[in-house]
Parts: sequence; C-alpha cells; structure tokens
Amino acid sequence: MILIKLGGSVITDKTQYRTFNRDVVSRLCKEIRDSGAGAIIVHGGGSFGHVVSKEYSLQNGLIDFRQIPAVARVQYDMRELNLMVINELLNAGMPAISVPPGSCFMMDDGKLIVDDPKVLLSASHLGIMPVMFGDVVFDRSKGFGICSGDQIMEVLCTIYNPKKVVFVSDVDGLYEKDPKTNPDAKLLTELTSELLSSVSGESGIDDVTGGVRAKMEAMLRITTPERECVLVNGSVPGRLYSLLKGDEVISTTAKGGL
Repeated sequence: MILIKLGGSVITDKTQYRTFNRDVVSRLCKEIRDSGAGAIIVHGGGSFGHVVSKEYSLQNGLIDFRQIPAVARVQYDMRELNLMVINELLNAGMPAISVPPGSCFMMDDGKLIVDDPKVLLSASHLGIMPVMFGDVVFDRSKGFGICSGDQIMEVLCTIYNPKKVVFVSDVDGLYEKDPKTNPDAKLLTELTSELLSSVSGESGIDDVTGGVRAKMEAMLRITTPERECVLVNGSVPGRLYSLLKGDEVISTTAKGGL
C-alpha cells in the first residue's frame, strides 16, 4: 500500500482564496488509478485552509472567542475542498469516502491523539479509500488547533505501515532555498538529517502548518530502512504515474530518518 499526500500547493492556487485546480486534481486521480497502486490519500488545505486560519491565528489555539466563527468557516471550506477531491476520485472510478480528521483524532497541545483507528481500518479493509485532509481539530489543551496533512501522514504510517509514502507538491523536490524566488536554487535529490540543518525553510506563501521545513522534518521521521518517502512534482503530467509505477523520476527521497 502507498500513502499519498496531495499538497495544497498543487490542488489549489494558494495565492487565491478558495481556488480549486480541478483539471490538475482530475489528472492526478487518473494517474493514481492507472498506476494500479493500492493507495490511501491525504490532501492539504491550500487556499481553502490557510487564508482564514492565518488571519485568525488558529494555529495558536483559543486566544479569544472572536476566533470561533473562523473555526467554523475553515471547517466548512475544508469540507468543500475535500468533497471536490472526492468527486474527482469517484469520477476516476475509485471508491473514495471523506474522513474528516476530527472524526477520528483529537489533539493535545498540537500533538495528534489516536485512541481508536477502527473507522479507518474498517474502510480500507472493505476496499474503500478513506480520504483525510488538514483541518481545525479540537485540542484538549488549547481548545482547538491546526491538524496538518503532514501530521496525518505520520499517524497513518503508524496505522497502515505503507511500503512507500509520496508527497505531491508543485515543485520538483526539496531545494536548498525557495526555487520560486531563487532561480539558482539547487535540487536535493536525497534528504538526510545532516542536510536539514543547512537548508533554508523560506517560503513565499504564508503557511500555518510550518511550511517547507516542517515537511522536510516529517519526511525524515516517516522514512525507515523498509519505507521510502518521496517528494514529487504533481504539476508535471505523468510524473506521479511514473513514480508509482517504479520508474526513476525527478524527485527528492528522504533517507536515514531524523
């Protein structure tokens, strides 16, 4: 089984509030289907999740009750995005269902708590694809907090023990600095903990889930001697398909753990 994260940067336009890249998502769903890979999918929030969350500092938990309408708005926006992703998966012939993270998990001071994974396991055992997503989740210590797609990926690795984990983004891999603002940025084809300390975590887009550095750390925590973790560019047609089929493609592979 392969665990796939469709990043918010590739399924939405992160510079435009609530802008869904339908054509890209439709293509990616067909690439996953055509690869024949048994997959479980998580997706990010992109412009549906980060804009309001950033404005009201939802990542910091409950500060004052003026945030409460924003919590409701982000949850609404994320469910709408999730249903659009689900629709493209169904159109591609994959039996996908929406599983909001708050239906399975709580948080405690920002850490995901998994008391019982039976809902997720029951779906996958029946051949149904559970699709989770970054969202606002209730937090025992802070009232609520942002549960990122990357956090969900780490938890799902402990539940499913996938043989491969794929992060789909809008860049060719991880760079030493932001390639969108630094044309001379060097692509890192392999990521190790030693490299992490020298890599810039800068990003051109506000991201309440920690940005590029948080993703690099998550990739290193996920990788094991038996499991590879790869970041690939989903904006390039056919690249995800080729990776899932086992072909060598431009990408970054995490090695050695954190």
